Amino acid sequence: MKASYHWWQTDVVYQIYPRSFQDSNGDGIGDLPGIRQRLDYLQWLGIDAIWLSPIFPSPMADFGYDVANYVDVDPMFGTLAELDQLVSEAHQRGMRVLLDLVPNHSSDEHPWFVAARSSRDNPYRDWYIWRDPAPDGGPPNNWLSHFGGPAWSLDHTTGQYYLHLFDPKQADLNWRNPAVRQAIYDAMRFWFARGIDGFRIDVIWMLIKHPDLPDNPPDPQWKPGQPEQHRLLRRHDQHQPEVHAIIREMRMVADEYQDRVLIGEIYLPIDDLVAYYGENLDGVHLPFNFNLVTLGEWNAHAIRELVEHYERALPPGGWPNWVLGNHDQPRIASRLGQPMARLAQMLLLTLRGTPTLYYGDELGMEDVPIPAELVVDPQGIRTPGHGRDPERTPMQWDATPGAGFTTGTPWLPIAADYATRNVTRQQDDPQSMLVLTHHLLELRQASAALNRGSYATVATSEPDLFAYLRRAGGEQILVILNMGATPVTLDLSSVGPTGTIAASTGMQRTGHVTLDAIMLDAVEGLVIAIDEE
Repeated sequence: MKASYHWWQTDVVYQIYPRSFQDSNGDGIGDLPGIRQRLDYLQWLGIDAIWLSPIFPSPMADFGYDVANYVDVDPMFGTLAELDQLVSEAHQRGMRVLLDLVPNHSSDEHPWFVAARSSRDNPYRDWYIWRDPAPDGGPPNNWLSHFGGPAWSLDHTTGQYYLHLFDPKQADLNWRNPAVRQAIYDAMRFWFARGIDGFRIDVIWMLIKHPDLPDNPPDPQWKPGQPEQHRLLRRHDQHQPEVHAIIREMRMVADEYQDRVLIGEIYLPIDDLVAYYGENLDGVHLPFNFNLVTLGEWNAHAIRELVEHYERALPPGGWPNWVLGNHDQPRIASRLGQPMARLAQMLLLTLRGTPTLYYGDELGMEDVPIPAELVVDPQGIRTPGHGRDPERTPMQWDATPGAGFTTGTPWLPIAADYATRNVTRQQDDPQSMLVLTHHLLELRQASAALNRGSYATVATSEPDLFAYLRRAGGEQILVILNMGATPVTLDLSSVGPTGTIAASTGMQRTGHVTLDAIMLDAVEGLVIAIDEE
């Protein structure tokens, strides 16, 4: 039965922020040989595919999201040969490797932009988005950078403004130009030919802008004191209808190769998000579903409504996916606290669809406060207090100096709790977050119901309970999550008379249970294999 599913439907994806995963040469920055050293750990954990945040040559104004060459590796991370070796060794372990493609913008140091800004009639000029100043000499419109401030910078050499929806050193490419599209597609082919299994595509919903570049309207929900970049509704600089034709072209490139995957970064509400599967499932294979990350209220009712809404909205044949954290968002343990983070991990790994884990979340790593003088994230520098450094700190491997991450000075501070919250210690603790994650991943791989089965909500009378059933063939798995602060006892005999506890968030409860009086402690989750009648 499993053969009828693609690997990206049944595998678990693990995001690695290369700067922070493992430093192999003592310079304080993680690298490709370091990742290769940790493949055995990832295999033990139960990871099937790793996604690497950008490793391309870059001035590092936005730590690799400002690409200066789409078809090479930055020496900071290693060499092209070392990436090939990493891919080869991952494949030998049955693991896939995905790269982070950044097609919306390039570095201002990319040869394309260097040529484009040299003169108005340069052949590369139309590879980027240029406009004359407004009558008052200011920017052409009111668009704002996601990092704060105007989304336009004046190029004094040619007297025009260029668009950058992020840092001024990240010039937006003009995706209405066929030459730009061809160049990025050729870069995709370069990596596919080297054995890369797919791409996570950065800000894919922003590739096309309104052709007339009109002003964005004000956001009536914005209040003084909130980040300035949220002051306007992003009506005209993202999510334009023409973007879907571009994505179809990208998909055609991926389909030239066997069983490759495209995952799109898309921060949109569910009803807009699902359009990125394509009208005929010819868009990205997995439009990233960040709705658990952006959910305003973390409670049973809100999560149940979200899951049911998503399941209803999926197009026929569309495969779901779920995310709890990434390099741009506060860590789940900091958002919800350690007990609820364990419950969230159980949710992530038992819902229908492909889960993506962020490195360190399997340990319950938390955001690290970064002193102002050590802030390096351009968003944090331009919008103090709203940076992304806290969730990008080094992986905590052991209790040695440098947390086993580096023998040098780490590029970001290591968490104060590294001596007690680390891989070595948690591997030896049968009730740790790491062992829970490992167990859930093992269970997911061994269970057809969890790996690829159907989803159905199970009604309960308890407002703090979220319960659902996963089914495949004759196998039934019941997941019960108590998100409340008090214990509950409930009757779920409608699902079946008895079952066996396959996992508990506390890693303490096991054994046979009757379903007419199931007790859950406060903030506890259970995975129960229903006995066949």
